[in-house]
Amino acid sequence: MGLLLYFCTKIIIKCHSDDRREEESRKLLVGVTEILRFALDDTGRCIMSEFADKLIHWYAENGRDLPWRGTKDPYRIWISEIILQQTRVAQGYDYYIRFMRRFPDVFTLAEADEDEVMKHWQGLGYYSRARNLHAAARSVAEAGAFPTTYEGVLSLKGVGEYTAAAICSFAYGMPRAVVDGNVYRVLARWMGIDTPIDTTAGKKLFAQVADELLDKARPALYNQAIMDFGALQCTPASPDCMHCPLAESCLALAQDRVDALPVKQHRTKVTDRFFNYIYVRASGHTFIRKRTGNDIWKNLYEPLLIETEEDLSENESTLWQKLQGVLEIREGENKIREGESKICEGVYFRSLRKGVRHVLSHRVIHTNFYELRLPDDFHRLEGYQRVAEEDLHKFAVSNLVYQFFSLILGLNNQKV
Repeated sequence: MGLLLYFCTKIIIKCHSDDRREEESRKLLVGVTEILRFALDDTGRCIMSEFADKLIHWYAENGRDLPWRGTKDPYRIWISEIILQQTRVAQGYDYYIRFMRRFPDVFTLAEADEDEVMKHWQGLGYYSRARNLHAAARSVAEAGAFPTTYEGVLSLKGVGEYTAAAICSFAYGMPRAVVDGNVYRVLARWMGIDTPIDTTAGKKLFAQVADELLDKARPALYNQAIMDFGALQCTPASPDCMHCPLAESCLALAQDRVDALPVKQHRTKVTDRFFNYIYVRASGHTFIRKRTGNDIWKNLYEPLLIETEEDLSENESTLWQKLQGVLEIREGENKIREGESKICEGVYFRSLRKGVRHVLSHRVIHTNFYELRLPDDFHRLEGYQRVAEEDLHKFAVSNLVYQFFSLILGLNNQKV
């Protein structure tokens, strides 16, 4: 009933706000409440249930056939939901198939080495998802079975309220409403809600709205329907409002505000960083290290990195000075010329690509790629491990490093 009152309040206030008669609109709520009392049928379902019915009918005709649907296995559902966090279905589909082929159950995943898990995740981004997934799998394996309560699922590392609701509704039929980006968009537009979705008040309001609209007799079906509806019909840009089953009751469409909803209050602050990656080659080997600490790409591998405060693509002599300190090479030129430069006997340096721009959610990585060839007897680089070039494909790397390796090994006709 609270949702119905909110919905009617929005309509009344919007209709009268231009005439500054909001107080009069508020008085009408008393009458509206009485009318709504008679809007309930004999089973206690209100007219707002048409929202769920229309979504489910639309889903029956337009829903996507995906490999993680039609199963009640909480493990498979969990894997799919984690993969689809920050990842489009089109991209995540093949990753899910490969991941399930290698890790068909939670015990297999728990027993695996983290490096292998990260390698299977390579390319999906947001790698903390893979680390959390692996840690949670080990806790589930230790407990002996996947949790069967909402609280238990929510306690798993990397699982938030949305993911827990999805797992519990799909696997166990629990009446838990999911609220993801698609759901925010559908509800904001249909109900004309302009409360920012990235605020505490907004999250609380949308959670309440989603819960009241949930078809509690068919929670799994309803949740799948509203998510697909947001992904395919009520899309972020150019939604197909002309053929929308909710068009007649959509406030955003009636008010010509579809493109303005949902509202976000905060803008993501983007930081620029400057990377110089150097592929060190010596006797068919190179040097890589695992990234550690609380930074991007934790536990992924990378070649020699020199990070600077500014772009050095036009000041490579400064880069070479820094590189000399790392490699303890004291001889050679400080001036790096275009193309390949002979630094000293057996030492060659060349630029492969400059100005590569790699965009992350909160950062833009400006990168230059270089190659350094050293004498065959160079075997040790402090903090890095020496690996044969033909074994590089065994290590999980970021998309940026994969691009670098593909470039340099492609130039040398070797397998990435």
